[in-house]
Amino acid sequence: MTSLRNLSSLYADLGGYLAKLSAAESLGEREVENLCDKAKEILSCESNVQPIPAPVTLVGDLHGQFYDLVELFSVGGKVPDTNYLFLGDYVDRGYYSVETVTLLVCLKVRYPARIHILRGNHESRQITQVYGFYDECLRKYGSARVWKLFTDLFDYLPLSALVEDQVFCLHAGLSPSLDTLDHIRELDRVAEIPHEGPICDLMWSDPQDEAGWGISPRGAGYQFGGDIVHQFNAINGLGLIARAHQLVMEGHKMMFDDSLVTVWSAPNYCYRCGNVASIMEVGEDLQKQFTTFDAAPPNTREIPAKSGPDYFL
Repeated sequence: MTSLRNLSSLYADLGGYLAKLSAAESLGEREVENLCDKAKEILSCESNVQPIPAPVTLVGDLHGQFYDLVELFSVGGKVPDTNYLFLGDYVDRGYYSVETVTLLVCLKVRYPARIHILRGNHESRQITQVYGFYDECLRKYGSARVWKLFTDLFDYLPLSALVEDQVFCLHAGLSPSLDTLDHIRELDRVAEIPHEGPICDLMWSDPQDEAGWGISPRGAGYQFGGDIVHQFNAINGLGLIARAHQLVMEGHKMMFDDSLVTVWSAPNYCYRCGNVASIMEVGEDLQKQFTTFDAAPPNTREIPAKSGPDYFL
């Protein structure tokens, strides 16, 4: 009976949190702490390669564009009516990283089997101190404590997911150190993203037109060709690699004979790029369906007064 009361109380708290966030209001510091504690319990039970059933809708980078996330839910369906898998990069560069990541974590705690959230290269302490999330937390809360709560939570986010044993999903790309999914399952993920090595590669690498492995101009991870993708898919019995990490003006891009797809979900990226966004639904029959959408209409969003540096690169 006690556990039922606790569960009822949790759901009541989460309902209040979601109501606040739906109005683009930040949670209080104590509320964020309670939310992150619950999320850690859930995420610590998930695998480095989290199995996910179809149907599920895949979402690429969001980068703090909260009102465009709301638009995404209006296009793709609300949780829990639609199952979602988010591929990382929830924070930095946009105006509302706090609200964006808080909403996703709140939905994860409320509907843990309906929404899954992976780690991206921006879910790290070092990167968020450079590209905006740290400064936003200081501005909205008066201290770095909420930033620390979230960046500690980021260590628990899964590295990747596997939809119906066929679609391998991750933020960025492959690693020369990792031949099989079992190698990824064996990694110890609960730490800051390192500057090099297999976890770094999963967070930073990109596909390239040339065969083989190449040096990444990002200064982290690698570039990899179609031959690497076909080999990895064959070894692991995969039909598709789905990733985000790179701006695609059309919202999505298939490569290497449809063996890899990039999904980008931040429309008009950084409020200046003019791109459309996309989400990709993987159906029960594993057929892929893309839905593109534009940025939320101006009358549905609020733009804060200029109060800091421009984090766009």
